[in-house]
Amino acid sequence: MLKPAATPRKKASVAGPRKTRTAPKAGAERDLVEKALVVITTSLDEDKAEDIVTLDLRGRASFADHMVIATGIVDRQIAAMATHIEDKLNEIGIKRITIEGANGTDWVLLDTGDIVVHLFKPESRALYALERMWGKDLDDSATDDTDTTDL
Repeated sequence: MLKPAATPRKKASVAGPRKTRTAPKAGAERDLVEKALVVITTSLDEDKAEDIVTLDLRGRASFADHMVIATGIVDRQIAAMATHIEDKLNEIGIKRITIEGANGTDWVLLDTGDIVVHLFKPESRALYALERMWGKDLDDSATDDTDTTDL
């Protein structure tokens, strides 16, 4: 008895996820990311965002190179910060920006591809604690906890 031929979809599911190598960014692209980071943090500062934190995720996460976290007091301020960031990034040539939660929630996310921006109300920021999850303090404490003197 002959087996039916496997479809491309079945072959892909058996093979598992594609292994892609992320090549280092070219100079011009890296410069644009650094410029965008400055534009984002400057815009947040101008909009009176509180506690602006920038995390370097290179080598630690595959979804972005940088994460920016900031706090706004009310929904309207957070929505305005997101709109201003989008407008300023468009001016420097970054057009593909995804915005989630801009319709009056406690958390707005902007995704530029290389930079992810989280805008929180204070209560939500404390609840999700992204700085603790992605900050370098976590890496440092993980190495401090591994005591090899008992070996």
